[in-house]
Amino acid sequence: MAKQIPISNNIKTLRFLNEEMTQQDLAEKLGLTRQTIAAIEQRKYSPSLEVAFKIAKIFDKSLEEVFRFEGID
Repeated sequence: MAKQIPISNNIKTLRFLNEEMTQQDLAEKLGLTRQTIAAIEQRKYSPSLEVAFKIAKIFDKSLEEVFRFEGID
């Protein structure tokens, strides 16, 4: 199993609360692939800072409301 990155997120919940937006819908808004959105949601890929801010803006949330740094042991 691939190691999860130390950044968790609420993207799946936010998509559901936003008229059940699909991963594909979000990907298109960001100019990314659906697979990239899935990888971010599953903590397999860390988005760039620019993409993280864009995701927060799409959902009208602060960066901290979308992403959390879980820390490094």
